[in-house]
Parts: sequence; C-alpha cells; structure tokens
Amino acid sequence: MPPRIVVRGSGRPIVLIPGIQGRYEWGLPTVEALAHLGRVITYSLADEPTSAFSWTEAAGFENYVAQLDDVIGQTAAVPPVLVGVSYGGLVAAEFASRHPERVAGLVVASAPPPAWTLPDRALRYLAAPRLMAPAFWLGAPFRIYPELKSAFPDTRRRLTFMAGQGLRIAAAPASSRRMIRRLRWLRAAKTTLDHTIDVPALIVVGEPELERVVPPDATLAYRAWLPEARVVTLTGTGHGGTVTRAGEFAAHVASWMQHLPPARPAGTCLPATAEESVRADRVS
Repeated sequence: MPPRIVVRGSGRPIVLIPGIQGRYEWGLPTVEALAHLGRVITYSLADEPTSAFSWTEAAGFENYVAQLDDVIGQTAAVPPVLVGVSYGGLVAAEFASRHPERVAGLVVASAPPPAWTLPDRALRYLAAPRLMAPAFWLGAPFRIYPELKSAFPDTRRRLTFMAGQGLRIAAAPASSRRMIRRLRWLRAAKTTLDHTIDVPALIVVGEPELERVVPPDATLAYRAWLPEARVVTLTGTGHGGTVTRAGEFAAHVASWMQHLPPARPAGTCLPATAEESVRADRVS
C-alpha cells in the first residue's frame, strides 16, 4: 500500500504537518483555507496506521523528519512552504534547519520548542498513560470550550463548527497510546536547532489566556533561530486557532507569502499517482 498523501488546490506547494494527534483529518478546515493560496499537501504522521508510511520505534522523532523528507520528494517540484502546527511545527523547523535550500518558507504555529518542559498534566499522562487516558478525553471538551466560545461568539456558528469538527474527529479518532509515545519521542529528540535558519519565517501564536497547551512564550522561543520571522497573534483563539480561525490564519500566511522570493526548481517530483485527493472530505 503506497503512503497516503493528501492534496488540495493548485499552485505553489504548501506542506502542512499535523499536530500530536497525528491525523490529517483534524486539520481539514486549515487545508481548505490554505488551498486558496497554493497546492496544499498533507498527511497523517508516520506511526498512524492509516498513513501507510514506514517507521520504527528506535528512530523516535526522526521518523517524522524522514517522513517529511519523503513527502517533499514525492510531491514538490519546487521548494515548498512548510506549515507546522503544534507538534508538527518542531518537525517543520527541524527539517528547515537541516535542509534550508529545500524550503521556500517556514510557518510555525503554536509549536513547542526543543527541550520544551512538558506541563504537569502531560507528565502525569506519561507516568500513568492507561490510568490518565479517560481523564484526558473526558476533560478535553471542557478545556477547549472557552476557546471555542471566544472564536465563535455566535452560538449557531459555534454549534455548526463543533458538529462538523466532531464528525471529522469521530471518523479519524486519535490514539492516547500514540500521542503518549510522541510525547516521549519529543522529550528524547536530538534536534539541530542551535543556529540561525536562513529561510523566511512566520510564527503564529494564540492569545495567552486561551492557549491551554503550548504557552505563546514557548512558541516565541523560535525567534532565537528565526530572528527575522514575522510574528502574529490569532485573536480570540488559543491552541486550536489554525482550525477555529482557519480563514484568519490563511490570511496571515497569504500576506507573508507575498514577500517570498519566486519559486525555484528543486528537481523532478514523482508521478501524481502518489497523491490522493481529499475531494470526499467536507469541512464546515
């Protein structure tokens, strides 16, 4: 079975790397919004059974850097813009650190930096994953509701979004076991982020009072490696802003992309048969 790579839109390639839940389906509103800007390429993380990518336990976080390398090699005839959301932001930044010549630009959204100190809640999950999993999933709606209420002040719009996103999540459930494994891999990751990355960059954060996962100050640590990066805050939202405010997020990306150098060839991409359309997926 070939690796599952999802493509929407046309134009300049934009590779979207998902967060710690690992499923591309959770970010489909973001895919739809970015598809107005270029050819969006996305996928599920390598250790998701539906991704059909190869991975090994021993490789840890390196699985995702190698997967991104593979995706770019299969789909991008010119260096793409990398958009890394949350956990995917560190994957994108690490790839750009190693291969700046293969990246047209880097967007890091609500991403943990290397050697990030996990919050106490995450450490409790790591210590007792089976015991804590029910508490995590039962508490998730209560943790995210303040952000949803802020992002969608209109009740009807909020309920419509919750219904649509709920169906996407139910159709592509995340695994506590895999998420915990990714947290372990994050703690053990050996990155090369110790120097300035010479690529245009955009750093996106949510509002501090609504961000319940990665504090904006933690994501802003990326300015140490991306000193010329533009920094924007998505108003009225927190960690989920790339989805809840997908249009606003895409607008910031569009404004920033206007200043990127013209696309340049990077070799020959493989046939389009390696790609899969998301035409059957609907977003609200």
